Amino acid sequence: MTLNEIALFLGCAEIENHIEITGMNTLSEASEGEISFLSDSKYEKELLQTRASAVILPSSKSHLLPEGVIALVSEEPYMSVALLSKYFAKSIASSDVPPSIGEGTKLYPSSHIENGVCIGKNCTIMSGVYLGTDVVIGDDVILYPNVTVYRDCVIGNRVMIHAGTVIGSDGFGYAHTKLGEHVKLYQNGNVVIEDDVEIGANTTIDCAVFGSTVIKKGAKIDNLVQIGHNCIVGEHSILVSQTGLAGSSTLGRNVVMGGQSATAGHLTIAPFTTLAARSGVTKSIATKGVYSGFPLMEHKLWLKLQAKLARMLES
Repeated sequence: MTLNEIALFLGCAEIENHIEITGMNTLSEASEGEISFLSDSKYEKELLQTRASAVILPSSKSHLLPEGVIALVSEEPYMSVALLSKYFAKSIASSDVPPSIGEGTKLYPSSHIENGVCIGKNCTIMSGVYLGTDVVIGDDVILYPNVTVYRDCVIGNRVMIHAGTVIGSDGFGYAHTKLGEHVKLYQNGNVVIEDDVEIGANTTIDCAVFGSTVIKKGAKIDNLVQIGHNCIVGEHSILVSQTGLAGSSTLGRNVVMGGQSATAGHLTIAPFTTLAARSGVTKSIATKGVYSGFPLMEHKLWLKLQAKLARMLES
């Protein structure tokens, strides 16, 4: 779409600029030819350095734009982005390139491989597996029955994914009208799973809105884990069953999350941090340690608190 077409579609002030916009991206990742947005003031620093051709933002923030970046003024930037995202969403299947299958790879009869897929050597793709358009899979990968990998996702070498897991499903993102209606924000990114990762059964890892959700090298993820869009799981981290990560959570390396623990979105957890079962993380953790409970606290303090509560109940 051209920029003036986008302005007309969104109901912004008319812009006499016909440059072609080829995609949408975050402020920090956008490049020339892409459009971005600002809906939260905490990202103003990224706005000052963005390389996007245009940014959707409130009029009160337009003066912060770098020279040469065009403002599309909207009093509801997030809603504008949700409406626009549909027009930059890729079709479900759009490649004419036949799949490429590496030497020694075994495909079970009922697996389904879309065009554009590239599979490395010595992989095992079992019954009911679905690989979407342009998926890339490394060497020595095992995909157990009924694993689903959506389009554009990337899986590294020596990865093992157990039955029923879904990689690259849409993140849970909606803009909300004043009447309480929900407008879908199309998720146009992917998932990248690095080498030596193992993922349990019936786990879901959502694709990014823009860019990639990343599971880094050596991470181990149990059954029934939910990882939201744009999350980053650090090297050699362990996520135990029924753990949930809200969107844009970033885990450092060797983070351990016990069963049914969870994070709120847009936070960071320090490397080598351990979260006990049923921990609830609502703020970023800057110092490694062992934490428990909700609200979250150091594990030793949580144990003392439980002991005192028990004594109170006994008295």
